[in-house]
Amino acid sequence: MTVAARRDVFQAIADPTRRNIIGLIAKKPMNLNSIAGEFDISRPAISQHIKILTECGLVIIRQEGRERYCEVQLEPLGAVADWLEPLRELWEHRFGKLDHLLGNMHASYKNKKKKK
Repeated sequence: MTVAARRDVFQAIADPTRRNIIGLIAKKPMNLNSIAGEFDISRPAISQHIKILTECGLVIIRQEGRERYCEVQLEPLGAVADWLEPLRELWEHRFGKLDHLLGNMHASYKNKKKKK
């Protein structure tokens, strides 16, 4: 599969079940049956979610004997972090301005209260 044909990490993490799978196997590698046992959906549905996560590079499958273990690979989430960083900075700046405004309003209120 070429890089161009790989699924986009944003598409993969858009689904809440896939985000929950990532969170689950981030703690420890698990086989498909163990993962499926944590959800109220069918094993084939879990397999499809794992396939999508594998296609975008968020999960690798490791064979141990007859068992296939899913392991999370967090490196592809770097693209998400890079995309989010400017938005985080924007909101941090806005909240900083709001904090400053509220501080000024509070000080003004305290001054008016003292004068009475």
